[in-house]
Amino acid sequence: MEVILGMFFGFVGWFFLRYAVGGFYTIAPNERAVVTTFGRAARIGESTTHSDPISQTLRDDEMARYEYPQVRVTGPGFYWKWPWQEVRKVSIATVTLSVAYDPEDPTANHGGRVLEAVTKDQLNIGLSGQIRFTVSERNLYAYLFGVKHPVAHVMGYLISILRDRIANFEAPPDPDAAALGTAAAPDSVDLGAQNISINDLRKHLRNLNDRMSVECASAAARYGIALDAALITGIDPPQDVESALAAINTAHNQVSSEISLAQASADQKIVQSRRAVEIETLNAQAEVEPLLALAEELRQLKATNRNSLVAYVRNARLQLLSKAGLVVLPIEREAR
Repeated sequence: MEVILGMFFGFVGWFFLRYAVGGFYTIAPNERAVVTTFGRAARIGESTTHSDPISQTLRDDEMARYEYPQVRVTGPGFYWKWPWQEVRKVSIATVTLSVAYDPEDPTANHGGRVLEAVTKDQLNIGLSGQIRFTVSERNLYAYLFGVKHPVAHVMGYLISILRDRIANFEAPPDPDAAALGTAAAPDSVDLGAQNISINDLRKHLRNLNDRMSVECASAAARYGIALDAALITGIDPPQDVESALAAINTAHNQVSSEISLAQASADQKIVQSRRAVEIETLNAQAEVEPLLALAEELRQLKATNRNSLVAYVRNARLQLLSKAGLVVLPIEREAR
């Protein structure tokens, strides 16, 4: 009998320590948790992610595929759970990984350092950069229950979009060149380097990163992971074409420099010519103004008194004769 009582009290003590005391748990400030009862997460009524602004980034054909229930999220604190409940914790801290990192095979992509991709002109390049992401607190169901390996899934999703963008990337039109017209950037000059896609990628890395951010904006609604940024910091061509590419770029830069200098010289000459025309025009106007004033004065004299005009002409002639060194007068011949 004592043995049975000992076993009973031992079981009660074990049960109390195991489930009563052991049922307490804590959630750190950078953690969130979802409590499941017999494997089912506590839901918030009939609400789904479609009622949350997080789903606005989904296309119409994706709305039906990515519809997850809204679950109760437990924040930081000290809690207790029943024995038949389980706590699923996740960290919401920002995680930074190499864009070439493969969670399922860390040795892939040169040890997670360089990601290979193919450009539109069939050039194999190596990409290096970083990706920052956080677990979306507003869609923890997708992260915990919707995808088996969410980080690996999202990395694969990101890399597939990145490679597609690299393969089809086209540089946006230059508004300055469009404003200047085709004469400012001759096709014969640009064909040497502009048609090499790696040059476009290097010059428009920010544009590429912005496009990646737009494409990955729906990752939170899809997989419960919000991509903060995807930054491509380096694009390296194969070693066998690096020297040729450098030579092409150097020649293109030299030609562009010469064209810029020629345009600057031509613009300077045009400005000088315009100034010379303005100066001569002002000089001509300065010479014409006294003549116009004199004509107006004579017109007024003629209008007031014709004799005054005759006297003015006589006085002006006498002044001119006083300055002349030789005067030739016509000889009037007598009529026969």
